[in-house]
Amino acid sequence: MVRDFSAPMGYDRFLIFSASANAEDPIDRIYWVEGDWFEDGSFVDADAYVRRCPVNRHVTEVREPFFWTKTRDSEGERYRIARHPRGRGVHGLQVPVFGPAGLEGAISFGGLRIDTSFHTQLAMEIIARAAFVAMRARLEGPNKAVATALTDRERQVLTWIAVGRRHVEIAGTLGLSERTIENHLRRIRKRLGVTTTAQAVHVAIRAGEILQ
Repeated sequence: MVRDFSAPMGYDRFLIFSASANAEDPIDRIYWVEGDWFEDGSFVDADAYVRRCPVNRHVTEVREPFFWTKTRDSEGERYRIARHPRGRGVHGLQVPVFGPAGLEGAISFGGLRIDTSFHTQLAMEIIARAAFVAMRARLEGPNKAVATALTDRERQVLTWIAVGRRHVEIAGTLGLSERTIENHLRRIRKRLGVTTTAQAVHVAIRAGEILQ
């Protein structure tokens, strides 16, 4: 679906990943990498290449989709954020995906000659979010066997997270330290069999552990 939809707009390279809360490594899990990202037909080492890409770090600093450009010179690859990318190099659009707990992940589309018109951008945003949700559901669907009762305190913490409260605010409300809140969230993720807090919120809502 993504390939067929994107091809007429010039996009033939794709990346989908879930986001982590770690500022040093914003990528939690790489769902899908496809296309000639190196422009030489070589294999893309997703773990090494994707994680060090500055575009994928920039997504943690924005809330709106953005265009980017990658060029090569004698010193290696150079990336920049561009309003209307054109000229030589690989150009692309990266779309952040947000949920109740903040940034959940992103999808990047790339190509040599891409359509950057406003209407195409809107269409790509829609397909990006649909693709992210579908890919996450396929690879990290909730395991009902582990989505069992949280403790009362864990339920309280996750409920506050689900309505958008920050760790420091939750700590103040419950009379706990921020470290304790982080420990609760770590145990919640393990109990629910997920890797991110955003996923924990979704699993807990679907399992009826917290109210939406």
